[in-house]
Amino acid sequence: MCRSIKTLRPPAIPEDATEEEIRAAALQYVRKVSGFRAPAAHNREVFDQAVDAVAQATAELLAGMEVRGNAARAS
Repeated sequence: MCRSIKTLRPPAIPEDATEEEIRAAALQYVRKVSGFRAPAAHNREVFDQAVDAVAQATAELLAGMEVRGNAARAS
């Protein structure tokens, strides 16, 4: 997996992950999976849609996770 994607849950980061951090991780993931740092113009829309979908799934995952026995936080 891409080593530049950082862990976004406690205790790796003490506070909640920001939207910017989640989007950066999603972008790195899509870059890794697609094999492109930046998509060609004809692939830009699908590339951006993938980043949005991964960022949303990541935010949902982090919001619903229970870490070290703490109850999942409400969104």
